[in-house]
Amino acid sequence: MHIPRIFLLLLLLFVSSASIASVRQQLENFLHGLTTLKADFSQELIDTETDQVSHSQGVFYLSRPERFRWVYKGEYPRYIIADGKTIWLVEEDIQQVSQRSQKAALKGTPASLFASALDLDRDFDIKDMGQRMGLGWLKLIPKKEGSQFEQILLAFEGDKLARMEMADRFGQVTRFDFFNLQRNPPLDDGLFRFVPPPGYDILDQ
Repeated sequence: MHIPRIFLLLLLLFVSSASIASVRQQLENFLHGLTTLKADFSQELIDTETDQVSHSQGVFYLSRPERFRWVYKGEYPRYIIADGKTIWLVEEDIQQVSQRSQKAALKGTPASLFASALDLDRDFDIKDMGQRMGLGWLKLIPKKEGSQFEQILLAFEGDKLARMEMADRFGQVTRFDFFNLQRNPPLDDGLFRFVPPPGYDILDQ
């Protein structure tokens, strides 16, 4: 049976629109009602100019609004704390702390997306990337001029965040894979507080 070309075009448009709504809905479902989050992660940092790749792993904690903690394990453990006002990068092996205004540092970044209730379409151009490797993908392009990121890819398995990839303006790609996600677990407030210990060097960024 001959199917009119216009019907095929309308069918393609419908399927494409349904895909966009579906993957976008996965993101919105993930964020809706989210107050706390705990997840293990592995990270790859890829320098696209030199092809050098570094690996790390750790645990991520989130308490909305505005607070999170990344704990990096390994030979040189370090952690990043956002307490709502300041971001602290703590390097215990060299007893050094870097601090920066949280508001300035996070605008247009994936951290702002998850830590706060944002108007997604105000801050990002959102493009559907379809289904790959059994995951639904979205591309987020920050609208803010001068953002350190050129694009952010988010991958969802159902309503769970499975992967995040960030390409910055310095030729680096950072890829996170998330495992053992716990949605809205009880978290100690102490995870999101930091007071520099005596003897630590404190750097302002």
